[in-house]
Amino acid sequence: MEFETEADSTDKSQPFEIKTEDITEHDDKPRQYLCTVCDKRFMQKRHLDVHTRIHEITYSCSECEKTFPSQKALSKHKNIHTGKYKCTECGRCCQSSRDLARHRQSHSGEKPFECSVCSKRFITARHLVVHSRIHSGEKPYKCHMCDKAFSQSGDLNRHMRVHTGEKPYKCRMCDKAFSESGDLNTHMRVHTGDKPYKCSLCNKCFSTSSYLRSHKRHVHSNRRPYHCPYCGKMFATTSHLKRHVHIHTGAKPYSCRHCSECFGRPDQLKTHLLKSHNEGTWLVCNTYE
Repeated sequence: MEFETEADSTDKSQPFEIKTEDITEHDDKPRQYLCTVCDKRFMQKRHLDVHTRIHEITYSCSECEKTFPSQKALSKHKNIHTGKYKCTECGRCCQSSRDLARHRQSHSGEKPFECSVCSKRFITARHLVVHSRIHSGEKPYKCHMCDKAFSQSGDLNRHMRVHTGEKPYKCRMCDKAFSESGDLNTHMRVHTGDKPYKCSLCNKCFSTSSYLRSHKRHVHSNRRPYHCPYCGKMFATTSHLKRHVHIHTGAKPYSCRHCSECFGRPDQLKTHLLKSHNEGTWLVCNTYE
């Protein structure tokens, strides 16, 4: 970005440029004008004023309102919303063909980059570099609000939303918002009915990998270590056992926020909200059993 100096304001053909010596950090010249965004210092206030305009220019995404420093970065980001580079295996949308090709390696199982310390292998060189910080203890990205440190800048950015409460990824079909793009992509399957995760044992499909894992554990595994103290029925998880025990105790811990009705199971509450208060989405839910 070019601007005119005060001395050359009458000559429109002479652009103003910040000299490199004004921001060099390797001499003793005093620079009292600090950019609070990137910590660069300048000898003159007008140089700082010109520099800060770089940070003022942002491009906002109309889908999720996330901002970017350039039109090119915004266009690349929009590919996530349009599904231009969508993985046919799991439905994940990527920003570019290069990102998609790298992501597909996670399905192929190919991991060409090996850690020299522990022999763990990784899909990309960047993942290996980040992993190596575990051995060195390097966490260069620190939160200025709680002093928590991270090995990646992206992890720090996501962590900051814990303090700010920011949820920049908004669903265009309902009023829900999310702090991470992956959570929004998963949520969108509620509206689309997309179930990309298929069970290899019974061909049942699920909207998330966690649902698929739970299904396999509950339906195709014989491990049910949790038994009911009242009737002896066995369950695969403590949450399922607790929900079952309510039948014997008569407990109804799930209360409606609109009326005085209470229920013993969360699915009963959801059904009540739909029928009585028109709250929720009329879609068939995933079940494990």
